[in-house]
Amino acid sequence: MNAYKLIITAAAAAAAISTGAYTKPAVSGSGTRVERSESSLIVNLAVNLADFSNQTNREVILTPVIKSSTDSLVLQPIIVAGRTRYYRHLRNDSNPAPYTLLRSNRTDTADYTQVVDYAPWMETSELILRYSVEGCCGDNLGENGSTLLATLDFAPRVFVSTYIYVKPEAEAVKTRSVSGSAFIDFKIGKTVIDPDYRNNPRELAEIRASIDEVKSDKDVTITSLSVVGYASPDGSYAGNERLAKGRTQSLVDYVNNLYHFPAGIMHTAWHAEDWEGLVAYLRSSSIENKDAIIELAADNSLAPDTREARLKSRFPKQYAFLLENVFPSLRHSDYKIDFNVRAYVSTEEIAAVMASAPQKLSLEELFRYARSLDENSPEFREVMEVAVRMFPDSPVANLNAASTAVAHGEFDLARAYLAKAGNSPQATYINALLLIQDTQDYPAARALLRTAADAGVAEATAALQQLDDLGF
Repeated sequence: MNAYKLIITAAAAAAAISTGAYTKPAVSGSGTRVERSESSLIVNLAVNLADFSNQTNREVILTPVIKSSTDSLVLQPIIVAGRTRYYRHLRNDSNPAPYTLLRSNRTDTADYTQVVDYAPWMETSELILRYSVEGCCGDNLGENGSTLLATLDFAPRVFVSTYIYVKPEAEAVKTRSVSGSAFIDFKIGKTVIDPDYRNNPRELAEIRASIDEVKSDKDVTITSLSVVGYASPDGSYAGNERLAKGRTQSLVDYVNNLYHFPAGIMHTAWHAEDWEGLVAYLRSSSIENKDAIIELAADNSLAPDTREARLKSRFPKQYAFLLENVFPSLRHSDYKIDFNVRAYVSTEEIAAVMASAPQKLSLEELFRYARSLDENSPEFREVMEVAVRMFPDSPVANLNAASTAVAHGEFDLARAYLAKAGNSPQATYINALLLIQDTQDYPAARALLRTAADAGVAEATAALQQLDDLGF
């Protein structure tokens, strides 16, 4: 659409002048046309010469003026003269004359066009026609005045988006967890933990730090602490099962000796051989004969000892590499601490928790805090980004983040969020806003807006009406 589309409001059905006995209505509002190019303003008037007095020694001087609240520009006058005055001007005035000369006592309509340099102050202004009547010697006969021909509005026609945000459902109980893997070193064939052996001081310190951080938080209640032990696939399955079970229990005993949890908090399990971990490593590796080794390692129809024997015999070089570099990492104990977090009520409290431990907040609490902020503020935007970071798979979090991204012109980011926002009517609406603002694909946007409007999104109905009003 032309960004300089003109909106003209005629002052009356016939914007005209009246000069008593000398003139009749002279310039028709329907003949007024003002247009803008990139750097010029074009003013067109239609002057009906039959409407002027035919007295030979009279003339009417019409002066178009563009006027705003701060500036004005006088355009070249129009002189509509009787016969005697008309020929006097032709004889005595310069050529070209600084006016447009027309003769009255004619039945046709004359077109008047002026092109002037466009200035920003003209964006919202008025076109006014001043008039005066002079006699045979250039005397002003006291019949002066002005009339409004048109109001001008060259402001760009811009679609104004209304962004929507969906309120998430509150969590009945906020359940959170922290987890990790401990690589406790055991002496060959042993299941008892030596706290000072090899890397054990560091690994045990990490476990204690995880438990201490949760246990010392007055806002949380621990509901479960689970430990799952794994052994590597090398050696006999029976021996590995004994090691996995015994070493898991040793870690649980270590924790129980340091902390006093209520009955039922601790949970244990073990896996004799971590074939799944081996397959996961192989998939990301570039080891020779990768596909064949993966096929063998993932073949659950084979007994574990058979799998290991075939791996060792068919791929001796690769097996030696895995034994030295990969199998040690498959001897691990995974731990997980589950806990409940209390609810936060005030927005001030939510803001403080977001700054220090955002993982303790629910999506609804983050949304409640966001709604207390100005939608255009950096703080509002930050909350939406925290929400989608804490809840990356939530359609609501992604939808709200997408709405904020579109509002700030971050269209690639908005598309990434919308890809995870689901197919709700609200998501359809935000997709339509993205099309309008990013690609100006109005037909596609209209189709999405109709779908959203039919589903009850009032903002989509309003957007369709706005597109109609703007001519998009």
